[in-house]
Amino acid sequence: MLLNINPLLTGELLKRLDEMGHSDYVLIADANFPAHRLDPRAVEYPGTTVPQVVAAICEVLPLDDALAPALMDSGQTPAPAVQAEILAAAGHPAPPRMVDRWAYYDLAAGASVVVSTGELRLWANIILYKGLVTR
Repeated sequence: MLLNINPLLTGELLKRLDEMGHSDYVLIADANFPAHRLDPRAVEYPGTTVPQVVAAICEVLPLDDALAPALMDSGQTPAPAVQAEILAAAGHPAPPRMVDRWAYYDLAAGASVVVSTGELRLWANIILYKGLVTR
């Protein structure tokens, strides 16, 4: 057991986040997202929500200032409330980049790490870009 590590962060996920380089990205997906089709090694987090996992990851992963998080565009006005929760958990200062559903699947296919949660709310997916560790 480690001190000061969110208990949601498993050794497998921490290792994979650590192996990411600057501007590599992680996809945190809801339960409906085809995570294992995109990445057979997708890390499973059943029983969790996307905001919970995003908050835990952002405790250890510096976010890229130049690349805003990417959300799947639902086309709904207003946007689904879960997306505001996810962005609050990420704490990135820039507004998110909204990506068309089909283009989002293409973008997600390049993720270094895919995390599949038990989130049942729709449109609850986010891509976070790794920034620089400067301390």
